Amino acid sequence: MNLRDDERLDYLLAEDLRIIQSPSVFSFSLDAVLLARFAYMPIRGGKVVDLCTGNGAIPLFLSARTKADIIGVELQERLADMAKRSVKHNHLEKQLTIMQDNVIGIAKKIGYDKFDTVTCNPPYFAANDASARNKSEHYTIARHEVELTLDQAVQSASELLKQGGKAAFVHRPGRLLDMITSMRKYRLEPKRIRFVYPKEGKEANTLLIEAIKDGKPDLKILPPLYVYQENNEYTEEVRLLLYGDK
Repeated sequence: MNLRDDERLDYLLAEDLRIIQSPSVFSFSLDAVLLARFAYMPIRGGKVVDLCTGNGAIPLFLSARTKADIIGVELQERLADMAKRSVKHNHLEKQLTIMQDNVIGIAKKIGYDKFDTVTCNPPYFAANDASARNKSEHYTIARHEVELTLDQAVQSASELLKQGGKAAFVHRPGRLLDMITSMRKYRLEPKRIRFVYPKEGKEANTLLIEAIKDGKPDLKILPPLYVYQENNEYTEEVRLLLYGDK
């Protein structure tokens, strides 16, 4: 394994896999774990795309849940390279493909209306939101809508999905109405929503939402997911997501 600069090789404990991370370039967050567990997956086969794949965390997580072919699409060359090396290190080249490309218009290259599931952990912050800007250009592009807006991400997801296919996103609760507006604009009908809370008594800080292409209106609000107990240790549900039953 060729690690560069401040890169490190971390364990994905529940999946028994390894992933290349870098504190100055990119490291995945709990959001990626939650989305990978929340999204519908065809178990035995099919085609899946992960948009804004970063260092490939979500495709690696998903590989433990499905035998489907998975494509990860990442704009930034450095992040895509990290993802490709992680895929190779885990000997998953036959199942996972990492593309260094723009999410906007990606269906023109990999196909319209042919995928069963699309997952996406898009940039959360508006391009003009300077309050949370990162010094690292890599983090800025990953977290701010400087190269990709929410609406563009939803449009790309819809273009990729076959009729009846499912799109799963993770975002911030404050963008819920924007998310639903964009989804319905591009023929994605929201079907499941789950709010994630730091702990009981706190406001939700994460939104998980799944939609079906050309689905009928029937939205279900799932039970809340709490990350921490009162003693600041992970709840049992989150602990299992992160570490499995080890």
